[in-house]
Amino acid sequence: MEQTEFRHIVRIGGSDLPGTKSVLFALRKVKGIGFIMGNAICHLSQIDRTKRAGDLSDTEIRKLNSTIENLKNESLPKWLVNRRKDPETGVDKHLMGPDLMLAKEDDIKTLRKIKSYKGFRHGKGLPVRGQKTKSNFRRNKGKSLGVKRKR
Repeated sequence: MEQTEFRHIVRIGGSDLPGTKSVLFALRKVKGIGFIMGNAICHLSQIDRTKRAGDLSDTEIRKLNSTIENLKNESLPKWLVNRRKDPETGVDKHLMGPDLMLAKEDDIKTLRKIKSYKGFRHGKGLPVRGQKTKSNFRRNKGKSLGVKRKR
C-alpha cells in the first residue's frame, strides 16, 4: 500500500472534504450524501469508514469517486436513493451536488406553473407543509414594525 502524507483537504465527489474527519462523516459534506448513503459508499468501495479522510491514498480516493459516480449501477435498495421515480424519466436515481439543487428548483417551478397549493405557498414564502403562521415564520415575511415608541 502506498504511503502518503496527511492532506487537510481531500477532493471527493466534486466537493472539498475536511481531512481531519473520518471518511464517513467527511462524505456527509457532499450535498446529497447522508449518514446511511455514506456508510453504503464506504461498504461498496471497501474502505474503512473510521479512517481519517486525510490519510486516504490516491487509489482509495479514486475508488470512492468511481463508486459515487456509478451509484446507479450498484445494487442499492430503492429506499436509499433520494429521487425515486423521477417525474421525467420514471427511473430511480441518486442526485448529488448541483444536480440535486437544480432538480429541487425545477420541482418547485413545476408546482408553481401548475398552480398547485404547494406552489402557491412556495411563491409567497409561506410554510408549505401545514404549519401554523401566527407566531412562526416571521423571518420570512420581511421587516415588520412593532409599536413605534413616542419621543
